Amino acid sequence: MALAALVTSAFALLLVALDREGSGAVLPAHTPAAQTADVAPAAGRGRERGDRYLETRLFFGTGRHHGNPPITEEEFHAFLDREITPRFPSGLTLQEGYGQWRDREGDINGERSYELILLYPADTARRSDAAIEEIRRAYTSRWDLESVGRVDHYVRVDF
Repeated sequence: MALAALVTSAFALLLVALDREGSGAVLPAHTPAAQTADVAPAAGRGRERGDRYLETRLFFGTGRHHGNPPITEEEFHAFLDREITPRFPSGLTLQEGYGQWRDREGDINGERSYELILLYPADTARRSDAAIEEIRRAYTSRWDLESVGRVDHYVRVDF
């Protein structure tokens, strides 16, 4: 039994070494290395770096319904200043992009869009979630839109 555990551990270490080389090796889930390999930093694999945060990405489209003109850059930045920045004054990242989506009628729409990235401490998740939902509601109701996309991830952050 001890020999089997030793072989399993050696195999797991080999896979970790291979994965460092970008092989895409996957560790068996029951090995101790598999349980920590994805959370340890690449350099100095023995210690987690950073604090527990959540990352939320919001996707804001600018196309409107019923023949209304698209939301302009000036209108979006006014919304950012009025609705988003006061709720997340510690910082945010805004990226411009292009998105496609299927509306309720089944039509595929393409539009200029914005991706907002928010990072906030995990212990503020409940309060931050409420603020994010207020932002989403404000945007959709202001311009009569169907939705603002949202993606959440737990991450480690080190500034």
